[in-house]
Amino acid sequence: MAEAEESPGEHETATPRPLFAGLSDISISQDIPIEGEITIPMSAHARELDNSTLNESVRHTIMRDLKAVGKKFMHVLYPRKSNALLRDWDLWGPLILCVTLALMLQKSSVDGEKDGGPQFAEVFVVVWFGAVTITLNSKLLGGNISFFQSLCVLGYCILPLTVAMLICRLVLLAGQGPINFMIRLFVVAVMFAWSVIASTAFLADSQPPNRKALAVYPVFLFYFVISWMILTFTP
Repeated sequence: MAEAEESPGEHETATPRPLFAGLSDISISQDIPIEGEITIPMSAHARELDNSTLNESVRHTIMRDLKAVGKKFMHVLYPRKSNALLRDWDLWGPLILCVTLALMLQKSSVDGEKDGGPQFAEVFVVVWFGAVTITLNSKLLGGNISFFQSLCVLGYCILPLTVAMLICRLVLLAGQGPINFMIRLFVVAVMFAWSVIASTAFLADSQPPNRKALAVYPVFLFYFVISWMILTFTP
């Protein structure tokens, strides 16, 4: 009888239970904090679209570019060894300075035969042809700077000479004379030295140590020609 009574119990224990049968009886206490974050990783393509400037407004783009040009102007006014102009190069600043300098150097026509065009074109030829020549010379000497980076530095460093041209135009309003010429000579000489020092501060480290003098000499001539044009200007 005992064996007969045990056999149903053995039969019941032998029946398999469902795999997740006991999970319904488990409850998570509300006192236990559940921490963690669920993040969906962004693909590289989605990251590029998020950081692109194609969807920004025109006003935002113009303001961003103007701020970048203003920062580069500050680097030229306070020259120090930095790669700011080399890292984020652009040609907007050099174009603005070249146009401004050409407009101030343009002589007014009185007899109607000369319209001032050659003076305007002359500045463009001197600035851009000179900058291209210096850049090619730097590359031939083994410099580790790109073509447009060199143009950017040489163009932005015209800023002191543009300021000198503005001061000379204001001084010439008082008339010409020996004192007037000495003032203009002093201003142009200081701004010329400023342009040379600023440009060499950015370009010196990009040249081989034994060829820095060969790279700086054309820069000296480049700014000297522009300074001579400013000093000899007569309205």
